[in-house]
Amino acid sequence: MNLSNAGGICPNCGLPMDLCVCETIAQEEARITVGVERRKFGRLTTIITGFDKTIDLGEMATKLKSKLACGGAAKHGHIELQGDHRGVIKEVLIGLGFPDEIIRIDLSGR
Repeated sequence: MNLSNAGGICPNCGLPMDLCVCETIAQEEARITVGVERRKFGRLTTIITGFDKTIDLGEMATKLKSKLACGGAAKHGHIELQGDHRGVIKEVLIGLGFPDEIIRIDLSGR
């Protein structure tokens, strides 16, 4: 029986899906930058960039929106969250498995 056709083997790392380490490696290799943009009518939007291509941005955006109780979306390779979340986003990302040293918070704003 060919497990790769049954979805049992990861095509990237070659391990069984329940032991796959691709997402963990992607989280450790990412260089995440968090900044804020002022949008239409003076509203602030938190922009999170630098995620690895193997991370599902839609799923990550859903997790962040749930934990931060805000709206947002995954667009063009980054995540946009309504409001300024620079004060708490680092702890939330660490809680989701990203190492502390890869997260950079841009405090200057745009």
